[in-house]
Amino acid sequence: MQALIGLGNPGSQYAQTKHNAGYWVVNELVRRWKRSFKAGKGDYVFAEIPRPRLIVAKPTPGMNASGTAVKAIVDHWNLDLSEMLVIVDDVDLPLGTLRIRPHGGDGCHRGMESVIYHLGYNHFPRLRFGIATDENTRPAENYVLKPFRKQDRKLAEEMVTTAADAVETIVYQGLNKAMNLFNRTNKTMEIHS
Repeated sequence: MQALIGLGNPGSQYAQTKHNAGYWVVNELVRRWKRSFKAGKGDYVFAEIPRPRLIVAKPTPGMNASGTAVKAIVDHWNLDLSEMLVIVDDVDLPLGTLRIRPHGGDGCHRGMESVIYHLGYNHFPRLRFGIATDENTRPAENYVLKPFRKQDRKLAEEMVTTAADAVETIVYQGLNKAMNLFNRTNKTMEIHS
């Protein structure tokens, strides 16, 4: 079984903030697959996709404590970590950029740091969704908790669709194919030129 886990912060006050890019992507996948989230046996909501057999989940204890929920998901479904994909925002990547990797560090992302800490392992695939614009992105804790400016929203919405396409490619064609197709530089030049 594969698990697709989008990190973010629960609650309407955070719904449109950049830090919720992981939530946006899994929301799009669940919408495409005509499913809905339900409460899990822990601090998460999930949707089961029967074919192929998938769990799509959103941890709900808050971004910086995501690891406790991810560990609960892994334990409940006895997941092989190589079959788990974590989707997060990345303030160091420009909006319009995705980075898919088979493993890696936390990249100074507190949610990813929590996941790695609670799993005791960092060899699991991840998709990083670039959220940096020409605004000042520091301090990052302030930048990520604001919505995109009006002029950046269209590209952000397009990238949610592109990221969901990338995840579907991972599910149906594998990680290497997705990395070859979607690990590119900033997409803004393609879209706006």
